[in-house]
Amino acid sequence: MKKITSIIATAASILALTACSEDKMDEINANKNNPTDMASKFMITEAMTSTAFSNIGTDPTFYASCYIEYFVGIFNQFYIAEIRGAQADQSTTYNNAWSSIYSTLKDLKICINKCSEGGSEAGNYHCLGMAQTLTAYNLALLTDLFGDVPWTEALRPGEIYTPKLDSQESIYQAVFALLDDAIANFGKECTFTVGSQDLYYGNNIDLWTKFAYGLKARYTMRLLLRSSDKNADLQNVIEYANKSFQSPDEEAKFALYDGKSAVSPFYRFYQDRNYLGASKSFDDLLVELEDPREPIYYKEVEGKDFLLAPNGKPKQQQGLYAISGITNATAPTFLLSYHEVEFLKAEAYARLGNTADAQNACANGIKAACKKTNVNVPDDQIDEYVDKVKSRMNGSAALKEVAVQKYIAFYEEEAAEAYNDIRRWKALGEDHISLAHPQPNKFPLRFAYGSSDVTANTNVYNAFETVKVYEDNVWWAGGSR
Repeated sequence: MKKITSIIATAASILALTACSEDKMDEINANKNNPTDMASKFMITEAMTSTAFSNIGTDPTFYASCYIEYFVGIFNQFYIAEIRGAQADQSTTYNNAWSSIYSTLKDLKICINKCSEGGSEAGNYHCLGMAQTLTAYNLALLTDLFGDVPWTEALRPGEIYTPKLDSQESIYQAVFALLDDAIANFGKECTFTVGSQDLYYGNNIDLWTKFAYGLKARYTMRLLLRSSDKNADLQNVIEYANKSFQSPDEEAKFALYDGKSAVSPFYRFYQDRNYLGASKSFDDLLVELEDPREPIYYKEVEGKDFLLAPNGKPKQQQGLYAISGITNATAPTFLLSYHEVEFLKAEAYARLGNTADAQNACANGIKAACKKTNVNVPDDQIDEYVDKVKSRMNGSAALKEVAVQKYIAFYEEEAAEAYNDIRRWKALGEDHISLAHPQPNKFPLRFAYGSSDVTANTNVYNAFETVKVYEDNVWWAGGSR
């Protein structure tokens, strides 16, 4: 009996040790770098970083900068895109951007759920508002580039494997709803704090509110062609913009590149690839207008003569053409700049026939853009240039002048938004920006869908097969999808 008791005790000890060992092994095997759950304030940090660096800071801006002639593609896939080879309409071209935006939206959806009613951080209204604002931003970026995209059925792994495409019109309705909800949440009392995990504003909720209003101004202007009451919407643009940034100190940007462990996307792209050369058409415009930024925007390659790349027909050669003069390791990535807000007001005023206010807002936009950290034009040169711009803003000429000055101001880091503007103006029948590419009928009107879903989702595949990047405008530019 004692022997049996001893055996049972030993067996129990072994089982206990085994259970303890398994628990310990589970702890050891857990990947602490890939947790299954984390506080929303840490998730929002990751979303801020990916939004700035991976989503708006890289391929959408790089390719757009070629299409709107800030640069000329002079090597490899950017050369092919420049000469309008197969690159511009291939699903592999934009897959990094497509996948990255969806990945960010997935993280933001988790964050929204955690901070909403019934979530583990219910009542975390300010983080919820941040996540809603960033969702609106990324969702608008996605549909602006690709048109109709999966949304209401997307981001549901294990439940819906081939989500349908939602119309761009319905997606923009969702964008505005997200921004309205964010503004409401920013106005609520909140015991949670994101603190230093907020890489944009350091938990300054007033500035987040201004960011959301600025996005409402941008997207209201974006939909002008589809507006049923254009004057009312132009007044709304002014109202939203007036509730947005009042100085460059408030703008939404990622400015944490230290130049060593973290560098700006354009600088990294130049160092790693060097696929872009200075655009002759853009430099010609700067010279024609006697713009003081001309000697700053481009510079010669060290040891070479200053040579501009001809649009649409460069030699495929690195180190031959002039390069950007403002690409540096610490240049910020803009999500929404103060100068954009002022140019939105200037355009709205010009369309409403209010020339004096259009002149003042345009002047504010020019001055702020000329004082970007990587531009920094002397004050006397800015004042002289602004006076010349104002003198040209008479009557119907005001609108075109605003458009041209906004185009110049957005050089390099804000190319994706300039690309949206040019497509919007063309859709309105306005040829404000003269592009010099020898194949004008091959201006990409949209990006091709990403290959990860073209190969995995029949709905996206069917859209990819039928939508033509050189022929089919997105919905807000007059297209059907």
